[in-house]
Amino acid sequence: MSNVSVNTTHESTASAGFGEVADYFALLKPRVMSLVVFTALVGMVVAPGGIHPVIAFASLLCIAVGAGASGALNMWYEADIDAKMSRTAGRPIPAGRISRGEALAFAMPLAVGSVLILGTLVNWVAAALLAFTILFYVLVYTVWLKRRTPQNIVIGGAAGALPPVVGWAAATGTVSIDSLVLFAIIFIWTPPHFWALALFRTTDYTRAGIPMLPVVAGEATTKKHILAYSALLAPLAMVPWMMGFAGPLYALVAGILGAMFLYFAGRVFMSSAGSQTISASRRLFTFSILYLFLIFAALLVEQGFGLELTLAWM
Repeated sequence: MSNVSVNTTHESTASAGFGEVADYFALLKPRVMSLVVFTALVGMVVAPGGIHPVIAFASLLCIAVGAGASGALNMWYEADIDAKMSRTAGRPIPAGRISRGEALAFAMPLAVGSVLILGTLVNWVAAALLAFTILFYVLVYTVWLKRRTPQNIVIGGAAGALPPVVGWAAATGTVSIDSLVLFAIIFIWTPPHFWALALFRTTDYTRAGIPMLPVVAGEATTKKHILAYSALLAPLAMVPWMMGFAGPLYALVAGILGAMFLYFAGRVFMSSAGSQTISASRRLFTFSILYLFLIFAALLVEQGFGLELTLAWM
């Protein structure tokens, strides 16, 4: 009897809007937001001409809020499938700490406000790109693609690849081929990153009815796709150096990490079904996060702080 009372109280508390600050912060997907802000910062710093620190801070804040709003809207729409997956069942909405209506009311002002403030304080090119990113992630990826096609993460990955372009536009008011190269690197990185996750979370995705590639095409096909995208990513990541907007430090880091990415993808491809594939795909997933951070960090250090690596052989 006491358990029933506790559960009833918990549900009524969530529906009454007593979620804690930490719950609303969790709605923003802070780990994803931090990667968005970091790649946007790199796009901003690499862009020619420089940017005033106050404008840079305002831009990054708006991009962070817009990314967080996208995450909250994603959780609002996907609360039903989040409840079926062990990885996401503890999120604020399926756990009953925040209602879907509260999440929507929290996210919408953040999404609209981030775009309007970015346009007013910085420029409307960056604001338009931020608005497009939010709409693409919510409407195209979350609502349309995710539950309908195994190519969900391939097409939907465009949203996660746009932050450096937004950052570039915040600094310059334009979009250039250089910024689109940064977009392409993240875009090609996204499928092997998420397919590695899907390989060791296949049961979750099957239970939730999400047609991730391992669910609909099987493990062997997913491994082939991971290896193919990884083989494309390694040379693509060298393009900033080839185009001249990255220097030898970036080339060294991207070259070594690209080879390592291929190594881990190869381990996944060669792994036997079952526990060996799970172990190999976990390692690739973990490394892929480090990979993206380090190659963008190399750009930031080299271009943002004016440091170059000089290699000399005596």
